[in-house]
Amino acid sequence: MTNTLESSISNAPMHHILVVDDEEIVLVALRETLHRDGYKVVACSSAIEALTILKQQPFSVIISDQQMPMITGLEFLSQVKQIQPDATRILITAVLSLSTVIDAINKGEIYRFVVKPWLREDLLATIRNAVQRYELVCKNLVLQATTRAMNEKLSKLNKALEEQVATVAAQNKELEQNSTAMADNFQHAVELSTHLLQACHPSLAEYAERTVSLCRGMGAHLKLARDERITLETSAWLQDIGLINLPRDLVERWCKDSGAVSTDERAMIERHPVIAAEMAVFKGGLNDVGLVIRAHHERHDGSGYPSRLKGDEIPPLARLLAAATAYVESGHDKAALQKIEHGSGTTFDPTAVKALLRCVRGDA
Repeated sequence: MTNTLESSISNAPMHHILVVDDEEIVLVALRETLHRDGYKVVACSSAIEALTILKQQPFSVIISDQQMPMITGLEFLSQVKQIQPDATRILITAVLSLSTVIDAINKGEIYRFVVKPWLREDLLATIRNAVQRYELVCKNLVLQATTRAMNEKLSKLNKALEEQVATVAAQNKELEQNSTAMADNFQHAVELSTHLLQACHPSLAEYAERTVSLCRGMGAHLKLARDERITLETSAWLQDIGLINLPRDLVERWCKDSGAVSTDERAMIERHPVIAAEMAVFKGGLNDVGLVIRAHHERHDGSGYPSRLKGDEIPPLARLLAAATAYVESGHDKAALQKIEHGSGTTFDPTAVKALLRCVRGDA
């Protein structure tokens, strides 16, 4: 898998990385390590000088040491966010409160942190994930620009139509038509994502279809509100869209046996709920779907990913999707159902398990 990643980097346009550290030996080590892995590296020993460079040249990833004179790494990266908001920001630290780092990650100041001394393999895996995140952001920006252009065109057409409307009845009809168009656009976005998943990973599209059916039944059993049912079913359709950029052989191996992947590969896999959630949010109007997707691999006892949430920290709809997804991915048979039932109260939310059992075998 490492060879595949290195090959993809060498075949793609080289990414520019800015490294900032006041220790020359660290600066040289980072520059040489990243250069050998196929990146263009700009090394800088001064955060103030680095801020000037950032105003002149774009970077995919920006790496900064925490302990520097005049300005800390977190303070520097906070300013970087204002200058190059799309760049992926990474903090290197030897001594720093974990709560401070986590707070910085949650606020979007940094993407990841690396602890000194680091392992070369871990560092490179973090950088590759950072580059992938940057590429995704760039692609989403293009999609956003296209969407804005289409929305502007639609807005102009609507304005021209409104100018021709002479009566209140006609205006009400127009509003109804616009509402229908929005619903169609929403459905189209979901269908487009599903077709994309079908093209990249057919087995995952089949899993999604089975999961949607289960979620529909669970929502009916629990008498969820209409908007909650729509959110749950849409989340089931889009839950694995974050895997489309991963190699097909990796996804297939993971689907067959989640233990048959390396540590680096698992890290890539476990990022897919975050990526899928970001893609859902970028589509607009899918914020609730994004929250559910991000948490659908969390587990009731906190053993899931990506954020190790547990119990009530996990959104209720995500708990339902977690049980349905695990059942489908485990073979959607009697043994899979027994596995889910056995995990009630530990791995899975008891209410979600009961709803699943009701749908599958008609439990009261």
